[in-house]
Amino acid sequence: MDYSIGSFSKITGLSIDTLRYYEKERLIQVSRDVSGRRKYTDTDTRWIAFIKRLKETGMPIREIRKYADLRYQGDATMQERLQMLQAHRAYILSEKEKWDANLAHLDAKIQTYQEQIAQLYPPATDNTEKK
Repeated sequence: MDYSIGSFSKITGLSIDTLRYYEKERLIQVSRDVSGRRKYTDTDTRWIAFIKRLKETGMPIREIRKYADLRYQGDATMQERLQMLQAHRAYILSEKEKWDANLAHLDAKIQTYQEQIAQLYPPATDNTEKK
């Protein structure tokens, strides 16, 4: 199925300006109809979803562009693309370890505050007798 840039923007959650930027930066190659309007496909939808994942996990645009260029060159570049993804995976795991350590410290600090607040300000109890 083919999509206009407006429809594709809604499907992907990316603005029209971002889609044009991605095309300008060679992250995506878009075909055009006879009138020169962009035509996006379901394959483009999956590709954009992958680009978004790479971006969300910290891959710089220049690296995504390099990956995209290799992708558009075809199967002969599979090994290089694999190596790029393996390197990015290692980076993500390294960052995850840092986040996990920082989260543990944050959780400990939160628990300390909760304990101190509970000691300083014990919950009010209802001292009225029941009849």
